Parts: sequence; structure tokens; C-alpha cells
Amino acid sequence: MFPKFFTNQFPLVMYLNGLIEDGIINIVKTGPVPQHIALVMDGNRRYAKVNGIQLKSGHDAGAYALVEVLGCCYRVGVKAVTIYAFSIENFNRSQAEINTLLELLKQKLLYLSDTGHYAERYNVRINIVGNKDMIPNEFRSALDKVEELTRHHTKRTLNVCFPFTSRDDITSSIANVANRVLSEELAVADINLQQVSNSVIDRTSPPLDILIRTSGHTRLSDFLTWQLSQNPTSTVVFTNTLWPNFKFWQMMWILLTWSYYQAINASEIRIMTTDN
Repeated sequence: MFPKFFTNQFPLVMYLNGLIEDGIINIVKTGPVPQHIALVMDGNRRYAKVNGIQLKSGHDAGAYALVEVLGCCYRVGVKAVTIYAFSIENFNRSQAEINTLLELLKQKLLYLSDTGHYAERYNVRINIVGNKDMIPNEFRSALDKVEELTRHHTKRTLNVCFPFTSRDDITSSIANVANRVLSEELAVADINLQQVSNSVIDRTSPPLDILIRTSGHTRLSDFLTWQLSQNPTSTVVFTNTLWPNFKFWQMMWILLTWSYYQAINASEIRIMTTDN
């Protein structure tokens, strides 16, 4: 509502801004609330270019946006958030950018999991999902620590897809089913859609309700294609906003719009059921 300069300089403005945000959150909570939201956080590099800042500063701004958006989701009652933190394809970028992304990811996850911060405040378990064999050894211990620090939280989940692609996810699921057959844990005749679904990562989270991609690109980039197909009511939202500029109000607008259409659909179903 108010520019960050004003909220940082004037306590009264900050207080009023907080009251307005609390009011919007309470409005969203009165309607249907999505239980699982996925985020493709695109636009950090373009943000850096547009603003004439270093690439690292663009990624830093994106990390701060993530912290704010997570707070929005948890405050309205979202149970699971899944983020596309690092695609397997990102290993094709320059080594300098890869190192920047990995170090930033490690720092922010340690911050979120640290005592007194988001994981503890919102009772969030941080779950690292993807092909962990591809994670450099120097980062594995830090990510293992993040999972261990938050393992006791059970109310909400933050799935961090790192490194991840849907093709690799599905391939790993099929390999897991095949190994179960080879070990005679599972008969060939018992292989079905549910068996494969049980092997897909993130299977403990609710069905995916909304997938949001920022920066104007209208493609999925090999992210959660299986999960989207599993829920016939999943909604995909593409927004032109660059990820570092995607904050409270952008998130609230998407939630309000989704809730509105969910309420309409529920009403239509009730009418059709009554007529029959």
C-alpha cells in the first residue's frame, strides 16, 4: 500500500500499513483458501538489468520477496508452498552464477530454519526435494541441517525443489517402482497410477491448487507437470511482475481471485445437485 521508504521512516505509516494488510488477510481467510501453492520465481536477472544493479543483488532482492510471500501464504492458512529454487537446467549457467545461487539458497534456508524465524513462527517443515545426488558436497551438510532443524514442525511444509525437473522426478518415480518389482516387494500386476503417484516427490503435501509464474513467461519450464495433472482443478497463473517486485499485494490479489472463482464453482455445483 505504502512505499517502503515511508514504512521504514515513519512508524505510524508502518502501523497503518500493517493494519490494512491484516484486514486483507482476514478477508481472504473468510473464503476458500488454497492448501498448496507452487512458485516459479522468475525475473531476478531481468530485475537486475532493468535497475542497473549486479546480478547478485537481483537474486538477493528475489530472496527477500520470497520471505515476504511465504509470510503471506502462511498467514492466510496455506498448508504447503513448493518453490522452484533450482532447476537441473540451471547447471548450464555460468559457474559464477551457479555459485551465487547455491550460496544464497543456503543462507536463506538457514535463516528461515533458524530459531525465532519463519519455520518456528509458522510451524513449517522445510523439505529439500529433487535429485540430491547432484548437489555439491559442500552444500549437502547445510541442507541436511535445515531439514533436521525443522523436522519436528508438522503444521505446514515448504518444499524446496533443488535441483529439480519434472522429467527427472517422473523418471526417478518409475525407477523406484521398478526396483520394488525387482526386490519382489511389488508384483508387476499391481503396478498402477497410484503406485507411481506414491513415488513422486512431495507426495505428503495436499494436491496442488495454484501454480504461479512471474516475469511474463507463459511456460512451465518442466516444473510440477505431474502434480498439475493429478488435480483437475489446479490453476496456473502467469503474471508480468518480475519476481523481486512480487510482494504482498500481488499475492493477495491472486488469492482473492482464486477464492472468488472457487466460491462461484461451489455455488454452481450446489445448484446443479439441487436441480437433480
